[in-house]
Amino acid sequence: MNAKAAAHGLKERVVEELKAYWVITLYLWLFLGCFMVYRWLVMAESGVTYLHFGFALIEAMVIAKVILIGRMFAFTRRLDDGPLALAVAYKCALFAVLVALFTVIEHLVTGWIHHQGLYGGLREFAQVGAYEVGARVLMLTVAFVPFFTIWELGRVLGMRRLAAMFFVGPAAGADG
Repeated sequence: MNAKAAAHGLKERVVEELKAYWVITLYLWLFLGCFMVYRWLVMAESGVTYLHFGFALIEAMVIAKVILIGRMFAFTRRLDDGPLALAVAYKCALFAVLVALFTVIEHLVTGWIHHQGLYGGLREFAQVGAYEVGARVLMLTVAFVPFFTIWELGRVLGMRRLAAMFFVGPAAGADG
């Protein structure tokens, strides 16, 4: 393979990864944005101001990157040869744990950057509260169910075929 063909192949991979990144980000942003609006409405009933709408986009971008990094590792494909329901459930649980771990690491690094030390980052994380952290993990795990269901269908059927079925019509994705 010559250098020109290798560069073209790399360019195609980069474009595909960027497409995947922005599709994942958009999905998560919509889901997390709805959750933010829900929180805003509930808190507004009690007279509490809650204006963290931009946070949903940043969080979606970070989680999308975690998903793309996570899919590079073999342990994320452990149940790919079994029933799709098991593969979806496994990926939902696994990526929820990965996102939770990255969240803790993010707080540690934030504390370190702001000269609070690693303990300061953990203290900030603990101030969020167990109920809040539990609610976020639960909400994200539920958001992962339709996401990984479509992801697994695309893996089995082919993403182009699945996209054609969704955006052109069922006949467009049919064989023959």
